[in-house]
Amino acid sequence: MSNLKHLAIILDGNRRWAKEKGLPTFEGHKAGYDRIKDVSRWCLERNIKILTVYAFSTENWNRSKEEVKYLMTLMNKAFSEELEELNKLGFKINIIGSRDRISKNIKKNIEKIENETKNNKKAILNICFNYGGRLEIVEAVKKIVEDGIEVDKINEELISKYIWFKGQPEPDLIIRTSGEKRLSGFLTWTSVYSELYFPHCYWPDFDEKELDKAIKEFEKRNRRFGAN
Repeated sequence: MSNLKHLAIILDGNRRWAKEKGLPTFEGHKAGYDRIKDVSRWCLERNIKILTVYAFSTENWNRSKEEVKYLMTLMNKAFSEELEELNKLGFKINIIGSRDRISKNIKKNIEKIENETKNNKKAILNICFNYGGRLEIVEAVKKIVEDGIEVDKINEELISKYIWFKGQPEPDLIIRTSGEKRLSGFLTWTSVYSELYFPHCYWPDFDEKELDKAIKEFEKRNRRFGAN
């Protein structure tokens, strides 16, 4: 049985996937979001208890208005309809990120899916939506200040209790598809000892074979966590 319990993935390459197939950009995003459900099921079958995906970053607002509008529509549909299948499989679903700039309807659907799945025990699916790693730390610091915590009480353990990911173990492995080799603000606080893996396939092409290759590579790693 694998030691991989928390897998995190940067879903990269949707637009390039569509372009190479002569399809509209939107088709790439649709294929990418459909793939989230597939990978969630495959992780459940492999006893990976936590899956975290980077679905929409705070920087993605800088894309064209047309593309952002489509992504918001797609995410809203996912929160209101698509994730019901994962709810039935026993996933607790967390939508992690800032609530700024998000429509009231999307906020309502986020609250609904989180509430409906909060008692599920089989596995956890974290969807990082309107998420930025630096913003997560900034927001944590603001809350610490608001709570009047004394300076000498502020340490790593305290900050870990204030970030959006509070209460969850750090990811064992972070995958970024498409061959890009950077984290782009993903899990800035919690990724410090995560193993990194960069397959060349685009996210819509990330299938069971690719997942198993990533798990196999992870099992080869010697995780010393700063020790000799």
